[in-house]
Amino acid sequence: MLSSLLTFLFVGFIAVVVAGIALSVVGALIGAALGIAGFLLFKVAPIVLIGYLVVRFLAPRRKGLSAADRKWLES
Repeated sequence: MLSSLLTFLFVGFIAVVVAGIALSVVGALIGAALGIAGFLLFKVAPIVLIGYLVVRFLAPRRKGLSAADRKWLES
């Protein structure tokens, strides 16, 4: 009887340790994912947005195809 109680105690202890390690790994992965998402959202996205707006509004407007281009495409 004492050996079965010690076995259950040992198995329970191992289960608690394994569950703690698993939850800490999951928490670390979620923390890393949120950190990367925050970095991309607050550091990279504004720079990309400013670059897009500069290119969008300061780039010269594209004109239609020239006659030579049309002729080349149709042949």
